[in-house]
Amino acid sequence: MLKLALAPRLLQTPLRGWVVPRAHVSAKPARTPTSPMEQAIGLSVMFLSFLTPAGWVLFHLESYKTGSTK
Repeated sequence: MLKLALAPRLLQTPLRGWVVPRAHVSAKPARTPTSPMEQAIGLSVMFLSFLTPAGWVLFHLESYKTGSTK
């Protein structure tokens, strides 16, 4: 029974030493707002970075199915 009581203390001891940095959250608006052109470029890059690999796989799906069979 004594061993069961020590288990939670052993698991909590390493967590006490960790220091989590405090986030610097501000309620103020940004100093330099992003322009609509910058937003459009950012969204385009994000969509292309996700859709290009998916499109590549879908385009080459038949060649992946009939790949080398050893």
